[in-house]
Amino acid sequence: MENQKEFQTDPSLKLMERVKQALAYYQYSYRTEQSYCRWIKEYISFLGKRNVPQDRFQKEIGSFLDFLTQERKLSGSSQKQALNAIVFLYKRVFDVEIEIDIEPSKIRRKLDLPVVLTQEEVKIVLSHLKGRHLLMAQLLYGSGLRLMECLRLRIQHLDFEKNTIQITPLKKGRQRSVMLPKIIWQNLFDHVEAIRTIHKEDLAKGYGQIDLSDTLEEQFDGMGKQFICQYVFPSKKLIYDERCGMTVRSNVHESGLQKAVKLAVKRAGIQKKVSCNTFRHSFATHMLENNVNIYMVKDLMGHSDIKVTELYIHVMEKKRQSIQSPLDML
Repeated sequence: MENQKEFQTDPSLKLMERVKQALAYYQYSYRTEQSYCRWIKEYISFLGKRNVPQDRFQKEIGSFLDFLTQERKLSGSSQKQALNAIVFLYKRVFDVEIEIDIEPSKIRRKLDLPVVLTQEEVKIVLSHLKGRHLLMAQLLYGSGLRLMECLRLRIQHLDFEKNTIQITPLKKGRQRSVMLPKIIWQNLFDHVEAIRTIHKEDLAKGYGQIDLSDTLEEQFDGMGKQFICQYVFPSKKLIYDERCGMTVRSNVHESGLQKAVKLAVKRAGIQKKVSCNTFRHSFATHMLENNVNIYMVKDLMGHSDIKVTELYIHVMEKKRQSIQSPLDML
């Protein structure tokens, strides 16, 4: 940890270049890098000054968070993310010890019910997908995965013997195990074998490395080239990653699946606001409709609070009138 304290960004660089230099040094994930840079730019724009004040910040940061609350109407979690980005700016770029007593304002939001598809609608939408887009959508619905959980799956997370998938949390939370749908077992297995061939070709060309900065596993030299660490859904092209200074094959971008699902819903003639995560919502709802215990559904979904899982009760197709009176069951 001492070497981290000694690290200083190059003062001759522009501010945002120094921010990226620090983010790369501390091995923040690409998405966190994008998010922090966006918030820091917004902070600078809000101050309306050429130079961000380095010797005072309590009032400026407080005013910025108030702006996000009152004008932008952002949630507490978004404010917290913005605050973390600004704290990073002062501590890691300006090398200023910052202790602030500011809590993000909580905004009461109306909790909207999730959009779900019926089982027949799911079947129709899936019929309009093909290839890896179909396989990804089947995992979203069949295993209740979040979009990015699906895209960031690694080979080591699949257990074909036990028909399970280990899900590593993207940020906070604990790992969970979900079912691997038997109906896609063979297609997924064949897909993984195709990835194995691609990986061997990459290794033969001197590539095959993968970025492990977003993993929670202990890392060792050469681990990034192992097949088990490769993405289940890798990008078609190799790209040069400036953060690690290597040519890598990253995971496929989410926009491809999002566009494919949007087109499939349109072709299916379904008049609902459907997104990729609608498959996940439909998974939870249909599990409850099939009388799966709500606490089991909570664990499969990775919810930290049972109240989140209870939302799906309100969109179940099986209404109260279908529930029998205990007297009629005697």
